[in-house]
Amino acid sequence: MKFTFKLEKLLDLREKEKEEQVFMYEKAIRKFEDVAEKLYQLLKKKEDIEEEQLKKIESGVSIQEIRLGQHYLLNLQKEIDSYQQLVFHARKHMQEEEQRLIEKNIEVKKMEKMKSKEYEKFLRFLNMEDRKVMDEISMQIVAREK
Repeated sequence: MKFTFKLEKLLDLREKEKEEQVFMYEKAIRKFEDVAEKLYQLLKKKEDIEEEQLKKIESGVSIQEIRLGQHYLLNLQKEIDSYQQLVFHARKHMQEEEQRLIEKNIEVKKMEKMKSKEYEKFLRFLNMEDRKVMDEISMQIVAREK
């Protein structure tokens, strides 16, 4: 007698959905990392430019050049602000995908637990059937000996 799980197709579907969700979560992680890396680069660039401007001011530079540098820093800050929003949204999306993955994992675990319990029940049934057969054989042997 062969064990068959009644909900095997549903379990397979849940596992496939989980695999797809793993892919979506990994994609969200990569997107977050890319945006965060770009933000880091912009912040580093701003820091370097500010240091460079400070050195120029100390060594003496024209007001026009200082204004130009400040204008550039202002535009850079706008880009940084934009990327901070992108990082925020990418992190939020990544966390949502992680939550979906957790839910998919729970669904699969529930199905696997059901399958395991059903398999144990099947094994107990087989064991009972084996005992019945053994009892019957024993009774036939005893009946022949009389």
